[in-house]
Amino acid sequence: QVQLVESGGGLVQPGGSLRLSCASSGFSLANYAIGWFRQAPGKEREAVSCIIDSYDNTYYTDSVKGRFTISRDYDKNMVYLQMNNLKPEDTAIYYCAAEGPVAAGTSLPCRLTHFGSWGQGTQVTVSS
Repeated sequence: QVQLVESGGGLVQPGGSLRLSCASSGFSLANYAIGWFRQAPGKEREAVSCIIDSYDNTYYTDSVKGRFTISRDYDKNMVYLQMNNLKPEDTAIYYCAAEGPVAAGTSLPCRLTHFGSWGQGTQVTVSS
């Protein structure tokens, strides 16, 4: 059974940094696509960043490019989202998601409808 548990959210001032963590279990991290999504109050959930294949190719939504970095640690079964230079518009609940296995040589689009396993989310608030 795929399980995902996020942590690392909190309150941070604009320009600050946070690192979100996602502890995964029940599947092989190496064979799955992994994503971070977020949902702000009154808005639809949106894709932030994904590792879309077994070669660790990544996707970032335009608004976070150059500020956020997604990574995964196979030994620890962990997925991370390093968030730098945070802005008030980054305020949202952040969710970790997984889908797979992804066949070798293929990639998974970083879209909500392509991910079937989700964590409970962690709140990120960027405010002075």
